Amino acid sequence: MIKLTVLYNLPPGADHDEFIRWRTTEHQQENMAIPGVIKSDFYIIREAWQQETLPYRYMTEAYFPDMETFRKAFFDPEYQKDLAVALQRIADPLFLISEEVISEEAK
Repeated sequence: MIKLTVLYNLPPGADHDEFIRWRTTEHQQENMAIPGVIKSDFYIIREAWQQETLPYRYMTEAYFPDMETFRKAFFDPEYQKDLAVALQRIADPLFLISEEVISEEAK
């Protein structure tokens, strides 16, 4: 499985509540409509261990079955165009693409 993790903040002066409304409705639907997406999660980061200030306030995760599916969807020119518009709402984005090695659930 491939996981796209995006850590980010809001630009100065952005309205947190308005952003949350957009992110949990319209943008969540857009994320789930990406071809191949299995699951998409959104988080507000509350704490960072051994950090006095939070380097990032928000995190989005999107899961894909494999790298081929991820690359085909994420690097599609139309998706990149839509992503550029969405990125105007956030600041300091860090995109991490990871591949699952092991996954285990507690019993």
